[in-house]
Amino acid sequence: MKSIGIDIGTTTISIVIADASDFTLVHKITLPNDASLSSPNPWERLQDVSRILASVQSALDEILSDYKDVSSIGLTGQMHGIVCLDESGNAVSPLYTWQDGRGNLPAFQDGKSLCAILSQEYGIKASSGYGLVTHLYHVKKHLVPPGTVTCCTIADYLGMRLTNRTSPLLHVSQAAGLGLYDVKASCFRQDILAQNGVEPAFLPHATDEFALLGTFRGIPVSVSIGDNQASFLGSVRHACRDLLVNIGTGSQISVLSNAYAAGSGIEARPFTKDSCLLVGAALCGGSAYALLERFFREYAVAAGGADVPQYEIMKRLLEESGQTNGLAVRTTFAGTRENPLETGSITGIRTDNLHPAGLIRGVLEGMADELYSLYRIIEERSGFRGTRLVVSGNGARKNTALQAILQNRFGMPLEIVPYEEEAAFGAAISSLAAIGRISVRQWLEGSR
Repeated sequence: MKSIGIDIGTTTISIVIADASDFTLVHKITLPNDASLSSPNPWERLQDVSRILASVQSALDEILSDYKDVSSIGLTGQMHGIVCLDESGNAVSPLYTWQDGRGNLPAFQDGKSLCAILSQEYGIKASSGYGLVTHLYHVKKHLVPPGTVTCCTIADYLGMRLTNRTSPLLHVSQAAGLGLYDVKASCFRQDILAQNGVEPAFLPHATDEFALLGTFRGIPVSVSIGDNQASFLGSVRHACRDLLVNIGTGSQISVLSNAYAAGSGIEARPFTKDSCLLVGAALCGGSAYALLERFFREYAVAAGGADVPQYEIMKRLLEESGQTNGLAVRTTFAGTRENPLETGSITGIRTDNLHPAGLIRGVLEGMADELYSLYRIIEERSGFRGTRLVVSGNGARKNTALQAILQNRFGMPLEIVPYEEEAAFGAAISSLAAIGRISVRQWLEGSR
């Protein structure tokens, strides 16, 4: 039997078919997520819900015509963003993605942003782009889409449409990702939301089980799980010793914990009924390296060169330069979760070390340093001691220099996840747990 995993990412949609007997990848499809909508507001990030669903359903039609032995379908996707729904379960808004910036707009109230107010008045850490921050902004500004009665993530909405549900059911990993959620108590902060005009009836129902939503053409479809949790499930085999580093547009480090723990820059995210992921996220992550490439490309074009990617030249410069450096780069170019206004920096510049290769190495080391500092906080707060670094995401998979820097910085052997669709694969695994084919606990302990 086969299991399908679907991951609705911000820029791509990944679909995998896993063999449920030996847990190997049988087939994979990667589609562009070209559903972005233009906006006159530079801080607004929207995607076309119907376009996303049409792409997925077309791919599913093709898969199910070729594979007749599919036993389950699992879902995941970009966390935090929301789709507003009417009483019949239909979308009445675009997808407001996790990159949406309205929560950080300083003119929200008395020169403060909504996120700043939530932090100062309620002690709530909620970033702009978190779904309930977006909705709270709309409530206060009278911008709630007409007909809205509840909300869900884009992956949850796909599950609803596949199974003809009229109301959403979220896994706690997705519910917590909407923000204003008490992970310890496993519930939304209804007190704060109600004080600010959001009634309890608006909040979607949540479950801590890898539950079933219903069926699609007779195939069980399980609840969507957060993409961070799905990536962990699809990448880590020995959770007691492995720490997962993912480097894509952003970057994050995740470890499994049986107890809630949090600290500066660290979140506890629900995972299974009796465990959570301790996660440290760097907002810039792999985009720090992309920013440097853009810098070099702009100069090359200004000097009369072609407007072409500079990554191979950057790689060659790094290989030819040796290991010496001296430049210290702080790669918080997009701020931090704690302080969105934080800036990056380059220090240690001397007359003899300001060279392209030194800057390239400094950025890569800065990316590794930012993740390592988050890991040290996790160590201090939870007592977790990792012995192996499991690395996923194309930001690291395609950069051998970064792999070496990560291995040296963490002082651990490094293993690259062998397939690029780890979140989609994790979604497939979650659906096998939902139908009772596997035990998640045994899976994470390395047994099946």
